[in-house]
Amino acid sequence: MGFNMKELQKMQQKMLKMQEELESTLFTGTAGGGAVSITMSGKYEITAVKIDADAFSADDIEELEVMVKAASKDAFDKVTEAQQKLVTSATGGMKIPGLF
Repeated sequence: MGFNMKELQKMQQKMLKMQEELESTLFTGTAGGGAVSITMSGKYEITAVKIDADAFSADDIEELEVMVKAASKDAFDKVTEAQQKLVTSATGGMKIPGLF
């Protein structure tokens, strides 16, 4: 592949540093125009859930459940996109077996 061991080690160190930064970054997914928001770490851990109480009534529980799910997926997708960008940046776009 034309890589020497020093280049591979340098790439690995760069990826580890970027991964650490990503894991400490928070991503927020929203639904219902911001009525529901889910904050997730780069490790896919939910760190906060916020629900605008004025946006829902007791009769809207099903709608609230759908919005919580949608906000979670939005946050999950943002973390996944950031991870893919990290790998592309660290590898220069090369496909390396075992990575995403």
